[in-house]
Amino acid sequence: MLGVWAHPDDEAYLSAGLMARAREAGERVVVVTATAGEQGAADVADRGPALARLRRRELRAAVAAVGVREHAVLGLPDGGCGALPPAHGAALIRRWIAAVRPDTIVTFGPEGMTGHDDHRAVHRWVTDAWHGSGEPGTLLYATLTPAFHARWGELNDQVGLWERPPPSTAEADLGLTVDCATVIDRKVAALDAHASQTAALAEAVGHDTLRDWWATEWFVAAPRLRAAPTLAAAAPATAGP
Repeated sequence: MLGVWAHPDDEAYLSAGLMARAREAGERVVVVTATAGEQGAADVADRGPALARLRRRELRAAVAAVGVREHAVLGLPDGGCGALPPAHGAALIRRWIAAVRPDTIVTFGPEGMTGHDDHRAVHRWVTDAWHGSGEPGTLLYATLTPAFHARWGELNDQVGLWERPPPSTAEADLGLTVDCATVIDRKVAALDAHASQTAALAEAVGHDTLRDWWATEWFVAAPRLRAAPTLAAAAPATAGP
């Protein structure tokens, strides 16, 4: 599995349970993060290179909490991904797809989950790279459901989670639902590892609420531009590097 995200902590909220379960099953998981998050939530005086170094360390600890050892930060400008040429971003991700040869790719949907411009840019890059690579495996977009919004809408509004309208996918249209119950301690550990971004939230809402809030992960399959190959025409599987 290849996860491609914009900032350290995106992977923990949206796919830590999926990663933990994949690693328990012996699957390879690689995480690629576009930026070091140097403009993230922190004292303004701490933003920039010092915060970037801290968030890289937090990312290492977070992915380790769910058993992931392969990860990379591309070092692109936090808050500036949307200003980069989409073709440049897609070329970066195509190289990762070629190197990892994933069966599954996970990233943001077109709305970027929270609506952040970096999230939306990463969605565009990954989608273009996947199409340009011949649509290998399955591309899954992180999403939410109407039931999630009904239960957590008030809290989401209180913490200012959305910059734009968030995704809402009917249960019947989901491509994958991950119940994190058996790995929730590891997911919360991954979230806690991003302390510069999550400690204040965890203190405000409590860990019990945090566990329930993000105890399920949902994904919807990206549409293909090409017809899927028939079994007779499909190339034999080969091991990735």
